[in-house]
Amino acid sequence: MTTSKLHADDAPQDTHDLHTTKAGAKAQTGKPIVRAVDVRKTYGAHGVEIAALDGVNLSVARGEMVAVMGPSGCGKTTLLNCLAGLDTIDSGRIEIDGVNLARLSDARRTDFRAQKMGFVFQNFNLLPTLSAVENVELPLLLLRLRAGEARRRARAMLDLVGLAQRERHRPAELSGGQRQRVTIARALVNEPAIVWADEPTGNLDSDAAAEVMDLLAMLNRARQQTLVLVTHAAEIGARAHRIIRMRDGRIVS
Repeated sequence: MTTSKLHADDAPQDTHDLHTTKAGAKAQTGKPIVRAVDVRKTYGAHGVEIAALDGVNLSVARGEMVAVMGPSGCGKTTLLNCLAGLDTIDSGRIEIDGVNLARLSDARRTDFRAQKMGFVFQNFNLLPTLSAVENVELPLLLLRLRAGEARRRARAMLDLVGLAQRERHRPAELSGGQRQRVTIARALVNEPAIVWADEPTGNLDSDAAAEVMDLLAMLNRARQQTLVLVTHAAEIGARAHRIIRMRDGRIVS
């Protein structure tokens, strides 16, 4: 696996002034960990081009929890995928922790995600044949951490999310809320600079959703973990420091 040093570029100036709530004021200090400048992404279908992202500018401070909201098809998930380097952009610039994603090869971008990012998905994306602790330790094993150390850190993360007694259970033996807790533990086990969450409560009932958001808010507060989450639920967005609202591929507020 490639582990070559990643070089940062000179950071561009902000071109979109985003206001914060009082809760997010403390987090909005220091150099942004996420910076996007005039980002454009177009999809083509049946000879018709659709602007999924139309000149998006934003920044996210280290330690901030930001919710991206808007109607279905407005570009929320596309934005998340582009910021995370899962999808390429047509033009513009995206920097994560000072690194310009466009300057990385596919292999180095994959390594960068493994080292710097964690992911929480609506559908959990847990491997059904692995136990909870095996799912959590997997990112560390892919980074070639020693097996014993990977298992120790995975157990510590499961304990942090309240599932120490469920480490040997497979996903099918866990509730939806417990599975999402395993997903969160897996996202955090490599101590990422940023965690991306796409509809993290979308498959949960209201009680489980509230528990998962309590956990994410605690991790953000206690560990200063930067979180960017996509949601359509107003009650979930209200837990963030700041809401970025999108419509037709643009940030509107």
